Amino acid sequence: MTITTNLHLSSPSLPLVSIAEATHAGEIECIHGLSLQPDRQLFIIQIDTGEDLSEERLVTLDEVVEVTTLGQSSGKMIFKLTVELNEKIADAFDGSTDGALMDSILVTSEGWYEEKLFKDYTALKEFQSTCEENGITVEIIALTHDSMSFEDDSPYGLTERQHEALSLALSRGYYERPRKTTAEELADELGISQPSMSDLLRRGERQLLTATLDSCGYIKTLSR
Repeated sequence: MTITTNLHLSSPSLPLVSIAEATHAGEIECIHGLSLQPDRQLFIIQIDTGEDLSEERLVTLDEVVEVTTLGQSSGKMIFKLTVELNEKIADAFDGSTDGALMDSILVTSEGWYEEKLFKDYTALKEFQSTCEENGITVEIIALTHDSMSFEDDSPYGLTERQHEALSLALSRGYYERPRKTTAEELADELGISQPSMSDLLRRGERQLLTATLDSCGYIKTLSR
């Protein structure tokens, strides 16, 4: 199962936000990012040609170390920037998070808006945890999964929907004490009603218990 997410990342220390704030439109597009050193990142950004931003002005921003103009395309100026990262942000950008960027990043004064692909809910949860541990708030705007990648032989006889609901609940801390989320919040992420979510969890839990206990012979023993 693969998970496609639309995310909003926010932190006062996120790189490029100061550049977006300097534009009339209040936004820029980041089309590529590459880690150069633990505390430095290279970005390729696009800015509308109507904006009064040049190499000279960009390099005066505190976070920007170096600027190179790459050219112009489709009404946008393209710049290569070397940016110095805040220590916390550098920890979040160390490459340990497991998520593939699906499209360019929209950078605004409110943070980053990006689409990422994760292999499963566990990878998504790890990404969220790493960001939040380093002062970056992660808001999931939209979430979908690729049902074509679900294995024909579902583990423990779970249906695809039960597996999805249980995986999401586990990744969000639903089974922790105290609970970190509610069935209603999980339902919102899957785009279903709260009763439907509760039913999926209940049926999935019963199927897991039946499959695991019956495989050990416990149910048959107790039923004698």
